[in-house]
Amino acid sequence: MTNKFKAYKKEFEISYTSGAYATFELLKKRTSDAECVYIHSDYRDDDGLSELCNALNVPLVQSDKAFSILNQKGNSYVLGVFRKYADALAVDEPHIVLVNPSDMGNLGTIIRTMAGLNLRNLAVIEPAADVWNPKTVRASMGSLFHIRQCVYASFDEYQTQYPLHTLFPFMLTGSIAPEDAPPCPLFTLIFGNEASGLCEAFAHIGQSVKIPLSTDLDSFNLSIAAGIGMYAFARNNNLV
Repeated sequence: MTNKFKAYKKEFEISYTSGAYATFELLKKRTSDAECVYIHSDYRDDDGLSELCNALNVPLVQSDKAFSILNQKGNSYVLGVFRKYADALAVDEPHIVLVNPSDMGNLGTIIRTMAGLNLRNLAVIEPAADVWNPKTVRASMGSLFHIRQCVYASFDEYQTQYPLHTLFPFMLTGSIAPEDAPPCPLFTLIFGNEASGLCEAFAHIGQSVKIPLSTDLDSFNLSIAAGIGMYAFARNNNLV
């Protein structure tokens, strides 16, 4: 069990959930990676957290000090400590690829949307926001524990591992709308950085996609664009 309280750093082998909901998701989906759960003295165990921890043999510790050091959300009275784990993407399922995402809030929101649309495989191309950062975990509402995710040094590294997937880069110069894409069981949706999107080289791979929008806007926020694209492809392929 973790006894030393240290604010999160990327090089740590552990990370934290913030709040009861995300901690429940950790305990239910990644029980073997949960090290312990901290509760604040103000926490009222009305949702059966202590019973679940006892059933799963996960230590439950009351410590207000842990919250003063680890917690980044003032109204949260539950913290889960978990070990980072390695994932491999499923070769026979669709993938989402984020190229150089920089915002942990966007990253977590996209992960949450993925889980809601039965899209369970995420590739993140570096440099990128930290998937394991507590801010990302919190934005995902614990959905991080429902998906597989893997970080790659380059898009080429990802594509080499999954050559059978059909690529759909989302670009302002794309040639089809998301709802017009043909059904494709092994699709990979590719989204670029919040500020710059995908570079022009992506226009020459796969089938480029453009989300129609009014002249009042030059582009959507990354999490919004990803949500629109993922929903259209999930519906076209009967995933939801």
